[in-house]
Amino acid sequence: MYLLKPQEHSRRAFLKRAGQLAFTGAALPTAINLAALGEAAAFNAGNDYKALVCVFLYGGSDYANTLIPADAASYAAYQTIRGTTGSTLQNGIALGRTPEMIGGVNVPGINSSLLTPAAGGDPVSAIGLTGLQYAMHPSMSGLRTLFNSGQAAVLLNCGPLVMPLSKANYNSGNRTLFPVPPKLFSHNDQQSIWQSSSPEGSTIGWGGNIGDLALNSNGGSSLFTCISITGNAVFLSGDNALSYQVGRNGAVKINAIGSPYSFNSVGTAINQLISPNGRTHLLEREYSTVTKRAVDAEGAITGAIAAFPTTNAPFNAFPTGNSLSDQLRMVARLIASRDTLKTKRQVFMVSIGGFDSHDNLISDHTRNMDRVSSALKAFHDAMSTLGVADKVTAFTATDFGRTLSSNGDGSDHGWGSHQLIVGGAVNGGKFYGYAPPVSVGNTTDVKDQWHVGQGRLLPTTSVDQYAATLAKWFGVEAGDLTGANSVLPFLNNFAGRALTVNGTTLTYANDLGFMKAP
Repeated sequence: MYLLKPQEHSRRAFLKRAGQLAFTGAALPTAINLAALGEAAAFNAGNDYKALVCVFLYGGSDYANTLIPADAASYAAYQTIRGTTGSTLQNGIALGRTPEMIGGVNVPGINSSLLTPAAGGDPVSAIGLTGLQYAMHPSMSGLRTLFNSGQAAVLLNCGPLVMPLSKANYNSGNRTLFPVPPKLFSHNDQQSIWQSSSPEGSTIGWGGNIGDLALNSNGGSSLFTCISITGNAVFLSGDNALSYQVGRNGAVKINAIGSPYSFNSVGTAINQLISPNGRTHLLEREYSTVTKRAVDAEGAITGAIAAFPTTNAPFNAFPTGNSLSDQLRMVARLIASRDTLKTKRQVFMVSIGGFDSHDNLISDHTRNMDRVSSALKAFHDAMSTLGVADKVTAFTATDFGRTLSSNGDGSDHGWGSHQLIVGGAVNGGKFYGYAPPVSVGNTTDVKDQWHVGQGRLLPTTSVDQYAATLAKWFGVEAGDLTGANSVLPFLNNFAGRALTVNGTTLTYANDLGFMKAP
């Protein structure tokens, strides 16, 4: 895509091209949609500031030990499927009700981790179950505090979908009538699907493509609309728009410039080399332009965050020894610098790995969820101190959920998973979506119709609905989320639809309700 025709830079042209990026059979990714919508919302940003922060859990987070069914009947089923007996862990991967030392890690019992939903905050529908209770993983005390205080919500069983899908639809194998995301259960492909709507190998993401069409919408600040603190991310890549990458400690410098071993004459010579002025060769001129832009951007970021050092509150309150915490602290410093950087709408991406828990699930997942919880709690506290807690929303995404059944010491690749949303604008203390039955899906009972083997969840809420709910709060107009030129082309496959299976009806809506009115 090349922006050579000014008449095609209009907002309507942007929407038209966004719609053309979709392809049949692929689900829209949350992270990439929101990076795209960051630029889309910039058209109507007004004078207020808003930011979305995607927290990607690489490897596929285990849904069943993130949110544990805690009422007596559901816990008994969970405990049986995950291979335990009694009230404490005997074998398998279920968490016990009382504290235990597992793999050198002290794991509190789930009774200390019960969630207390706000009034009306019970799951929208517990399929095939009654009286369902949930507990967060015991290591997630920070997120449990945010949930119970109304600053966080849980979206149940969300995953990539092209259209509403039942188990019978999925098992039919008819991918013309019932398309599914390509290459399900593959790490690299599902990560790419969430970030670019294409399997592994995709080089262009929605954020970058829409950035191509909106480069001038924010003037000089457009470079800082989509920022990755986790290295190269396909969802920020476009033909002209740049994915701006920042390290955990600040902007990335070109070593030869400003090196303590450089003489002034060296710096002067390098600056002359990177100047695009007078360059006649196309590649030489472009290389010089990109290099100069990197130098200028690094200077802008470094100068802006200098006013918000890590030694000062609230940036000194983040936990140490936690890479996700370090990334979110940098996001907090960049948000604090928003006026200096002249940004009105921003989308950030951070990540943490280690969720491919084929073994050592209890100890590894405990450690990782502690890091996620403590980092997000510190980040939300920082946003509150900065006075923008209601302007910044963090949300999780992951490759896929995992199987409910155990492989002995872990769980295998799944599909649907539970997601967490944190911020002052969240309608918190509630569960959204459909609570999945605690089952491995091996009977014809209605509660088993939302699994595709080994307790892999067939998503009951689509990524598109997740994205649309966040996008509406972010400032994207309703008309831009639906229709032929929608920035979420598959959303029309869900809005207003219903799916009835064995007498149980699921309904689908554009707005899932977990965000307050924009």
